[in-house]
Amino acid sequence: MTVTLTEKAEFRLRAFLTSSASDAGDATKGIRISVKDGGCSGYEYAMDVTSKPKPDDLVIQQGKVTIYVDAESAPLLEGIVIDFIDGVMESGFKFTNPNATETCSCGKSFKTIDCSFRGVPCK
Repeated sequence: MTVTLTEKAEFRLRAFLTSSASDAGDATKGIRISVKDGGCSGYEYAMDVTSKPKPDDLVIQQGKVTIYVDAESAPLLEGIVIDFIDGVMESGFKFTNPNATETCSCGKSFKTIDCSFRGVPCK
């Protein structure tokens, strides 16, 4: 499973996780990435801070950020690159997904070909 954070995204997530830490010794604190049904295009990205990953989550260490990937969403997220954009017209996380055949203009939702929701890999 490959998920890539750009340097800017890792920096933003690391800063956010540090500022939201309730216990400095919490080694499981990280970001959980998943896909849910919805959005303008069919699927929608979700990122949540978690200290309690689900038992079947895939665990990826990207620099100093721990990423938990929802196992059912993993085929739809394989190869994704997450960046952080900070500009006048647009700010926030940007997802570049090689499995997406179409994205909404907001960039937060996407469609795929030959995929049904939850765990069917795109070809």
